[in-house]
Amino acid sequence: MPKPLQRSIRSRAAFAGHPLHPVMIHFPVAALLGLVASDLGFLYTGDPFWTRASMWLAGVGAIGGWLASLAGIVDLVTVRGIRRLVTAWTHAMVAVVMLSMASLNWLWRLLDEALLPWGLTLSLSTAAMIALAGWLGGQLVYEHAVGVELDD
Repeated sequence: MPKPLQRSIRSRAAFAGHPLHPVMIHFPVAALLGLVASDLGFLYTGDPFWTRASMWLAGVGAIGGWLASLAGIVDLVTVRGIRRLVTAWTHAMVAVVMLSMASLNWLWRLLDEALLPWGLTLSLSTAAMIALAGWLGGQLVYEHAVGVELDD
């Protein structure tokens, strides 16, 4: 059973009191998970539409992810309570690896390389890293109250 939260840790990268990082990650995550589906769509049908869709999803995921990471980095380096959490550093390191793989995947597609084996491998690996980064992000919110305003 998790220990009760004592106090929240406020985000510095926020708009009207709402932390920006958790708001900004939804589209890149959806794009990168959709990338797996579009790769499988191409693998199943052979329709070139799916390769174009995959290229766009990889680009939106990579660029959007790096933009969302800026808000996370602001909080990580400027908020002492976040900077002290091992979970926060682990989340950041996993995210950097994941975004590096997503960027390589996009570059792979821009260079018009074959889907198999590396394009699909990068897509699946990125999806696994998203799951791990999301789990760690959830720990930051639910166990450490990062960006959560608690009632007194």
